[in-house]
Amino acid sequence: MTCPVFPRPAKSKASLWKVFFTKRHSWLDALYERSYGMKMGEYKLPGLTLYMVNQPELVRKVMVQNMADFPKHAMLGDILEPLLGESIFTTNGEQWQKQRNMLDPAFKHARVQQVFGLMQQAANDMLERLKSHRPGQDIDPEMTFVTADIIFRTIMSARLDAEQANRILDAFARFQAESPKLALMKMFRLPAFLQRGSSERRRMAAAKEIRGTIEDIIRPRYQQAEAARAGCPQARAKLEQQQDILSSLLLTTDTATGQPFGFDEVVDQISMLFLAGHETTASSLTWSLYLLATHPHIQQDAHAEVTRVLAEQAMSVEALRKMVLVRDVFREALRLYPPVGFLARECAHAGEMRDKKMKAGSSVMVSPWLIHRHKDYWHKPHQFDPYRFTSKQLKTPLSKSYLPFGAGPRVCIGAAFAQQESSLILASILQHYHISLPEGFVPQPVGRLTIRSENGLQLNLTPRSKNQA
Repeated sequence: MTCPVFPRPAKSKASLWKVFFTKRHSWLDALYERSYGMKMGEYKLPGLTLYMVNQPELVRKVMVQNMADFPKHAMLGDILEPLLGESIFTTNGEQWQKQRNMLDPAFKHARVQQVFGLMQQAANDMLERLKSHRPGQDIDPEMTFVTADIIFRTIMSARLDAEQANRILDAFARFQAESPKLALMKMFRLPAFLQRGSSERRRMAAAKEIRGTIEDIIRPRYQQAEAARAGCPQARAKLEQQQDILSSLLLTTDTATGQPFGFDEVVDQISMLFLAGHETTASSLTWSLYLLATHPHIQQDAHAEVTRVLAEQAMSVEALRKMVLVRDVFREALRLYPPVGFLARECAHAGEMRDKKMKAGSSVMVSPWLIHRHKDYWHKPHQFDPYRFTSKQLKTPLSKSYLPFGAGPRVCIGAAFAQQESSLILASILQHYHISLPEGFVPQPVGRLTIRSENGLQLNLTPRSKNQA
């Protein structure tokens, strides 16, 4: 099988000077050949030591066994706070546990059976839009639109219109582009006044634009919840009828205090669910389509599977469960292009790993990007092989070497949701289109908040005949 594109690593580690001035637009550019074979690496930065942890046993220690000793990095909170506030994505300790306890029952409204109809409506709308897809057009905006639309429908019972989508998604693209620059300045301990330049102003403006749109949608619903809590039966009945994640979140109270989320807290959590939920899935879907386009025989197998299943029953949760190869195409895309390539933690206390003495405050990076491409854990790690998941020839158990959704108590709350919507979207496209790349097009993966193609993902979508579909 051909090897999908990824940034070829440099032969040796770049100097700090070169990292700062030439690598700051993508985390992936700072990697070098040894990065892909190491079990644990140590990097000295001005005023900061960073450890890259790739050994499964150490990853388990950081993410599962001793999670409290390795909290989410404060720098991550600083970078994402303008957009996500104090949400479960960035908080730690008791605050995180309280938020997770309040979100878990709310997210039960996203049960795969319950929201399938909403997902299918959004997928059908996507198919209508794809009728006007031009040969060689970038598919990434459409994957971003459909996943954002699904989140809007299931979280807030609202369709995402084109104007809202363009405003939010363009702003998020700006936020993504500027964030690595701030992260690098923080890692190099540059003075605060240098961190507040034009790049940071653009980043803050983008965050404000996104949160403003989400606040406008939430505010009337929050006021309705306040009326319900004040004893208005009509308001409570209407809130309970809406049956989406937002209504459940507004009705949820802290078991310890009996208090609901405040308005800003609701906005924080919904912003996190919306932005993390659509962005990570959109990235993986785009890469899934690229991989199918570059491996026609696998695409044909997946199309045949979809055709066979849908000849027996209509599209449904049960039908998707029978589409094993479609599911594994997405799983393999998550392996090769994990949406979040680097998971940032820090040492709460001094400690030792692999004979390295780690000071309190040291940075610890767990890298799905490197672990998923490590030759000790995977056969032919850089190749696209969705059949590996059913071949029973894995070098290591998936629980040790596969973490696209994280691991441990902080594993992604929407993992099952993302896998269902992705299978639905891929199956819908495979049913109706043959996918290919325009001649000469090569995507350029970059690592920012998520791993995307810097030059988009140009695709040809050729409608299948009714006999083929």
